[in-house]
Amino acid sequence: MPKIHNFGAGPAKMPEEVYDIIRDELTNFKGSGISLMETSHRTPAYMKFNTAVQETVRRLLNVPSNYKILFLAGGGQGQFAAVPLNLMSRTGTADYVVTGSWSAMAAKEAKKFGKVNLVLPATDKYTGIPDQSTWNLDPNASYVHICGNETIHGVEFDFIPDTKGVPLVADMSSNFMSKKLDVSKFGVIYGGAQKNIGTSGVALVIVREDLLNQALPICPAILDWTANAKADSILNTPPMFAIYVMGQCLEWIERKGGLDKMAELSQKKSSLVYGMIEKSNGFYYAPVAKDARSKMNVPFRVGSANGDEALEKEFLKGAESLGLIQLKGHRSVGGIRASIYNAVTIEEVEFLVKYMKEFYEKHAK
Repeated sequence: MPKIHNFGAGPAKMPEEVYDIIRDELTNFKGSGISLMETSHRTPAYMKFNTAVQETVRRLLNVPSNYKILFLAGGGQGQFAAVPLNLMSRTGTADYVVTGSWSAMAAKEAKKFGKVNLVLPATDKYTGIPDQSTWNLDPNASYVHICGNETIHGVEFDFIPDTKGVPLVADMSSNFMSKKLDVSKFGVIYGGAQKNIGTSGVALVIVREDLLNQALPICPAILDWTANAKADSILNTPPMFAIYVMGQCLEWIERKGGLDKMAELSQKKSSLVYGMIEKSNGFYYAPVAKDARSKMNVPFRVGSANGDEALEKEFLKGAESLGLIQLKGHRSVGGIRASIYNAVTIEEVEFLVKYMKEFYEKHAK
């Protein structure tokens, strides 16, 4: 069996070093003699670890002191409901910038709890981010919601929108900890861990303190940021193992040079793939506008702009024979998608690009 190179969109590849640590500590959490999976969330060992992970998040992103860091169950999609449940009460309306499937899903969920204003014209084709001068922002909105990186369509913000003082909320599930950002420009940042910073089961939420204490009366305690902040993310038994894995991934990022290094590597990896696409004379086609191309998820078609399904099946079959797995595009858009998160190495991307080049040379007309 060939060495596996995992380009899955999530749950995604994790660092080998992290697996080594998990293996060593699986049955002996922090010298306790028992596994974390059978450790009480009220023990000093777990509570100390809980605090340590928060401190790592704060260091990596330089999170200001007036922000709370929460570890919550329900993943990123749970926060699609939590965001309006915690913030919609401010004015009863919210702005959603829909640039792909995930922000569309977030907007749909928010409509259950208040009025949603779609900042951009409705579309089913997501290939870029319209100039902000064309946005229809509501100055009365409780918040403005964006998806920092659309995993399915490969559309990523390379700027922080100016929301004219309205709190900015960002779903960063698939580009969390891939680059530095000014947290003070956001009211809330959230994301599931299973792409860049761990495994499924936990959402990381960073919320400015002045946005607490505003939850709707119907907000369940498990989704109430204020209740969870007061309980230090131990309101009930938290997803401890997922938090543990996330903590190990975050420490790995620090050891590797922090977010500047992650951003440098992301630029190199994505440039390799996009570079091959650009050099293929249309054999490979990336639908997203160059100024919005994701450095995390690279969707492309094979054979033409609309894709040649037979060629794409052959591409995937050949890739899997070489150990290049989970390259199939999302079922809603088809094609190919290479997800190149933090744990995916330069060498793995070079191997993928080598295969892309060989496939092109064999099949291009």
